[in-house]
Amino acid sequence: MNRKFFVALLATLLLPNASIRAAQQPGKIPRIGYLTGSTTSSTSSGPNIEAFRQGLRDLGYTEGKNIIIEYRGAGAKYERLPELVAELIGLGVNVIVTSGMPAVIAAKQGTSTIPIVAANADNLVEAGVVASLAHPGGNVTGSTRVDADFSAKRLELLKESFPKLSRVAVLSYGSMGGDEEELHEIQTAGRKLAIQVQPFPSPDPSQFPGAFTEMKKKRADALIFLSSSFTLFHRKQLIEFATRNRLPTMCSNAGWIDDGCVMAYGPKASELFRRAAVFVDKILKGAKPVDLPVEQPTKFEFIVNLKAAKQIGLTIPPNVLVRADRVIR
Repeated sequence: MNRKFFVALLATLLLPNASIRAAQQPGKIPRIGYLTGSTTSSTSSGPNIEAFRQGLRDLGYTEGKNIIIEYRGAGAKYERLPELVAELIGLGVNVIVTSGMPAVIAAKQGTSTIPIVAANADNLVEAGVVASLAHPGGNVTGSTRVDADFSAKRLELLKESFPKLSRVAVLSYGSMGGDEEELHEIQTAGRKLAIQVQPFPSPDPSQFPGAFTEMKKKRADALIFLSSSFTLFHRKQLIEFATRNRLPTMCSNAGWIDDGCVMAYGPKASELFRRAAVFVDKILKGAKPVDLPVEQPTKFEFIVNLKAAKQIGLTIPPNVLVRADRVIR
């Protein structure tokens, strides 16, 4: 075989792995920090994390071989996030991947030099984390999950499912991320649909029993959970309260459905985390966050949990079921 041809062929075969190694210092494996407010530090499993790892595998990375991931979670105790960011910085991570708005804000406040990829956050522009979607500026890029844009749709789906609906409770953490923006959107949609929206900000688990007692007093017909690291961490307890009070629930994604929420509508979370791996890959190969436009969700899903509905004596109309991307029976 011609020597020049052999060298060219070998270079072509090794190109994907070579491009990964080119972004690394000789002999040093890239280290990724994964930061979330909704799980504990020891947690390195779950559908979102697995979607991120699968995205990395699709791009030629194998955890423990040519990439290392350091997992840190605050367990819904947001005051711990700055400490966890400092830990990741001390470990010399090349990139920090964040899940949730509190995590990306903490990472942004902790470093202006280490690239940050937001895998799943609220309105990054509104929060001042990036300058704009097209030109983020600074060291943050990734995907922004603008819940307020989908809130009206969630209320519409509830109204279509339960035509007599007139009062809807909204439970949220109440102060971090896009809760206020999303609540405003729900209230605007509620006025158009002649639905009274009842907000229940509950930033401490000790407030949950009182919130549900008050919902009962105000005769709420259904309940929307605003997604955040806090509510996500406590979702099993929250859904148990709702089930006990026989309240139809609307949530933001499949993670809630798996724990008993009746309906969910929103961006497909797994896709957002797979996309985070693409951003990480580009950064490891030399791209700067300032040159990587922030993406918005492109894949959405509507899920109905008939099993959960039956548990509280609900019947979901056929015209709603046919619109669902997935039905849990």
